This record gives sequence, C-alpha cells and structure tokens, in this order.
Amino acid sequence: MKELSYEEKRSRVENFRIIDDVFFECLALDIEVDTEILRTLLEDPKLEVIDVVVQSDQRNLYGRSVRLDALCTLGDGTLCNIEVQRSDKDDHMRRARFNASSITVKESEPGDLFKDVKEVYVVYISEFDFIKGGKTIYHIDKVIRETGEKIDDGLHEIFVNTAINDESDISDLMSCFTKKYVEDPKFPKLSARVSELKTTEGGLATMCTIMEGYMEESRAEGRIEGRIEGRAEERIENIAMLLSRGGTVDQAKLFLDATDEEIELARKNMINA
Repeated sequence: MKELSYEEKRSRVENFRIIDDVFFECLALDIEVDTEILRTLLEDPKLEVIDVVVQSDQRNLYGRSVRLDALCTLGDGTLCNIEVQRSDKDDHMRRARFNASSITVKESEPGDLFKDVKEVYVVYISEFDFIKGGKTIYHIDKVIRETGEKIDDGLHEIFVNTAINDESDISDLMSCFTKKYVEDPKFPKLSARVSELKTTEGGLATMCTIMEGYMEESRAEGRIEGRIEGRAEERIENIAMLLSRGGTVDQAKLFLDATDEEIELARKNMINA
C-alpha cells in the first residue's frame, strides 16, 4: 500500500467529521469530551467519566472482532460504550447486544455473584434513523409482556441518530457529529478538541498516528492487498474484498481512495457473487 504524504494526511483529517470512526476514536481519547457528550445523551449534568479505552488503546483486550469505539468508565463504576456507525448493512440491535454481552463477560471475574455484574450502557450513534420512529433518541427497555412491567437487568441500550432534528440539545449535539468543524457554545469541550485535532501540529500528529494504526492493521489482517492503480475491475474487486471482510465505507475511502460510485458497484458485485 502506498504511504500517504503528510499533506495527504492533513487533507484527509480536514475532511473528517466526528461521526467518522477514525476521527471519533481520536476525539474519544479526551475524557472531558466524553463527559460532555454523555452528560448530554444521558441527560445527567453531574455525570463524570474517569477512564476511557478506545479501539487502538494498548489496554484494549477485547479484540478487533468486538467493536468498542469508546468504552468509558463512569464515576460510579458503570461502563458505557459509545459506538458510531455510518454503515447500514448490519443488524444494529444484535450488534449492540453482542458488544454489551462481550463487555459484561470481559469485566466479570470467576466467582462473581450475578447481583454484582456491572451496569452497562450502550450508546449507539448512527447516521440514519434505522428504527424509523421519527425520533432523535430511542431508549430500549425490557418489559414483561403480560404485565407491562419494566425489568432492570443492568443493561441500558440507547440509540441516537443524526438524521432527525427535534430541536433538543441531543439533536444539536448530533448535528455537530455531521460537521467537519464545530463551533457550538453548548459544547465547548467538543468544539475546542475538534479544532485542536484539525489545526494544531500536535493534533494532526495524533490523528496521523491513529490513521497509520488503521492502515497497518489492515495490512496485517490481509483485508487490503494493496492500492490498485490499474484496471477499474481490479479496483472494484479490491473494494468488495475490504467490505466483505468487515471493512467500513470510511476505510474504503481512506485506504483505497474509493469513490461513492465504486463502493456502490462493489456492493452490487458482492450481492451477485
């Protein structure tokens, strides 16, 4: 794979939005930003994040098969996984359940009583309203069918989207997720960190490190066999290979310079294969 020049990396960083997974992973390293986001989404102005583990963090022992964009530990020991999702090709409910189950198992020790299993929040941010209820945010509750009584088993699933604008603070925050630059007085920590990552040498260096990690991982896992400069057919096959092995549209654009048209052709090839 051809190495990107510093100017190419700078250009790509400038075009990232918060909801792009590469940029969000870097942004989520800032605990104050995580706190500001979760205070808004969980509607708790006193909430505190005391630790965060992102996908590339050396402490991450979950493995790449479990997508944990930002696993936050709150002040009361509650775990909260924030996931951003732009692709609409998966079963989002089952994906969220799988990740929550993986967190629960990993954070439990042999001999622990079930009453001591940690509370887990899954905050799932998507670029589309896949629930199709016309709401910005959805809280999924477990309910006894026969009585209508809600059951608290320690799992809290919250689905948020950037597609619906209900003029709430949550909707305003989601609007920020779709922008390349953020200047919103409601979210000063988020605004400042986005600017820092995109305009300062230190921020750009951090972003470049994250980008290089993604590219190196793709090489190691064999998801990308090289940047194809030749025939259009070979490019489409390469893009389809990346997508079929779990790669995202963002990664196809980042690593293969794939266009929207090429991605659509690759998906059609996957369906017809």
